[in-house]
Amino acid sequence: MCVEVWDGEQPVQWWTLVDAVVLACQPHPADPERYDIVLGAGVRNEEGFFGLPVRPRFELFVGTASAGRCSGVDGLFRPRADPAPVPMELIGCEPAEPLLAALRRPRRSERDWASLLVLDRHGAVMASHLVGLAITGARPSVLGGTLVDITLTDGGDDRPSPATRPIWAEWYQGPPAEPNLWAPYDSRGRDAWLDLTTRAWRMPAPRPDRSGGEHHLDGRFVTDAAGLHCAIAEALLGPGRYFGREWNSFKDCLSGGFGVTPPFTLTWRNSEIARRALADVVDDPKDGRSYFEDIVRLLEQSGATVDLR
Repeated sequence: MCVEVWDGEQPVQWWTLVDAVVLACQPHPADPERYDIVLGAGVRNEEGFFGLPVRPRFELFVGTASAGRCSGVDGLFRPRADPAPVPMELIGCEPAEPLLAALRRPRRSERDWASLLVLDRHGAVMASHLVGLAITGARPSVLGGTLVDITLTDGGDDRPSPATRPIWAEWYQGPPAEPNLWAPYDSRGRDAWLDLTTRAWRMPAPRPDRSGGEHHLDGRFVTDAAGLHCAIAEALLGPGRYFGREWNSFKDCLSGGFGVTPPFTLTWRNSEIARRALADVVDDPKDGRSYFEDIVRLLEQSGATVDLR
């Protein structure tokens, strides 16, 4: 969930509630049409700390959809300690400039940042990770030779989870050449798969879009939103390709510049699996459409013919 703090006609602060769970809910004492809700959640402040406006208004969002508003929020405006940095070990480094300079003067590099590129066995970039060059220590590598092992003071907060290791191992052999290799993973694993398709998508020059024809979507494994986008991208472009990872980016892809653009026909086999699995996934509570219905409607509004089977 996202909580926006409004001052007059504009939002001045954004808070993200991570893994939010409703702990209690009861009618508001002064207005039975309203509710007092207690949430348990991790809290992340997306903007600087402004403090509470004189007459604040609080807007709630789930994804991009409005989830209502409330007259007061307690528990957000309080000091929170930053989490301690988690070091990162770089094993078997063959340093070049400017890393050598950072090793000679580690204190001067505390504010320097570098991109750590993850390469597959063919040398293509699979992923990238931003790391700080504040160095805690360096020593001869356990791998021997002239290599060195380096400890970075802070390895950043967006490093991949251990659950992504088998997915990275699969992509390390090269971009996937077979369909449905993402299917055995859970939703978190499928999100990691989409991360790699997003980063692997590089377009040095605009590619001509293809229109027309019929594309076949294998819906046997579409049991969540991430799986839906994995399957649609494979149907339109092939395994390991990118064609959006949520509603907004999917809409952008349908507008052109990503290899395929409507009009075309999408034959969606076993579509009932996605319809049932995504029946309770609703981005906009006001219109009540499920995520499956929203995607089908977006395709049709963009000029595609969707044949649900």
